[in-house]
Amino acid sequence: MKISTKGRYALRLMLDLAMSDSSRPTHIKEISARQDISVKYLEQIIAILNKAGFVRSTRGPQGGYSLRWDPEEYTVGMILRLTEGSLAPVACVEDGGICPRDEQCVTVEVWKRLNDAINGVVDHITLADLIHWQEEKNQNLDYII
Repeated sequence: MKISTKGRYALRLMLDLAMSDSSRPTHIKEISARQDISVKYLEQIIAILNKAGFVRSTRGPQGGYSLRWDPEEYTVGMILRLTEGSLAPVACVEDGGICPRDEQCVTVEVWKRLNDAINGVVDHITLADLIHWQEEKNQNLDYII
């Protein structure tokens, strides 16, 4: 399994919004500059996030985007599944996946365990956790400089 740029950038976009001043919406151009991601690509991603109800869109010159919920309510898994689809390493362990070889296939146990491990990680890390980790990184950089 490989996470595409769409998934990685969606996570960075959501983290950027979570760390932005919540008193005003954030313009896509601002996020683009901070994250070094093209405006056009971010517009495609934000449309997916907006349609799913993950972000709030405000129109007009003072408009932009903001999170709809608190950072604690978004998991990395929610964001990645929205942009990537299933995170299962193989089709036979996807939700509802049926494999005709399931009864005799021993390797399915490997795929189930890998799938459980992936889900166990991405479903237990929130945007709030990422904010905390980013703040720790920033403090460590300040200490070094």
